[in-house]
Amino acid sequence: MEASITKRIAQLSDQEIIDRILIGEETLYEIIIRRYNPYLYKVARSYGYDHADAQDLMQDTLVSTYFSLSKFENRSTFKTWIVRIMLNNCYKKAQKASYKNERMSLENTNEKMKPMFSNNSDNDPGQSMANHELGQVIEKAITSLPVEYRMVFSLREITGMNTSETAAALDITESNVKVRLNRAKKMLRSEIEKMYAAEEIFEFNLVYCDPMVERVMQKIASLK
Repeated sequence: MEASITKRIAQLSDQEIIDRILIGEETLYEIIIRRYNPYLYKVARSYGYDHADAQDLMQDTLVSTYFSLSKFENRSTFKTWIVRIMLNNCYKKAQKASYKNERMSLENTNEKMKPMFSNNSDNDPGQSMANHELGQVIEKAITSLPVEYRMVFSLREITGMNTSETAAALDITESNVKVRLNRAKKMLRSEIEKMYAAEEIFEFNLVYCDPMVERVMQKIASLK
């Protein structure tokens, strides 16, 4: 896609892009991929997956979303819709992992799960490529949060979703979002805000964006 066309298309709303994809302009899905790569990556990382698993989950989510575009009814924002798909994929993978006794040990109840926040392996390129590596204090502080507070903090402060979108994604009330966010901030403020801005945590480095676009588009083509 030429740069000038990409720039012009990038100004369109999600719904306008979706409408054009559905009438045959399939290559425009690249814009959706680039637009939501950072959000999906942060969701997976906050849920407890390492860089490689996060990318696999992103691909699965973006591919399944492509084939479900006609089902998007605009009842919520597209961001909320795709994040909910990502959260569902994260949860299903966690359940599958528990049955296979894989490295990640997550309990099978949605509200009481205690996922690892990151992978400590030296083989995780996401950590080494990040603008700021998480210090042990920050990582320990976030992992100590109950998952209901951690995911609200992640969606609101790390991923940048608003209160309404967060409530819809997690299927809780907006009041619950506000209460959980305030409590999470109180727990984390002394450990995190004095060291890093929340949006700097688990960035999806731009070096990964083009390969992800290629992965998703190739997978979509192979499934047609």
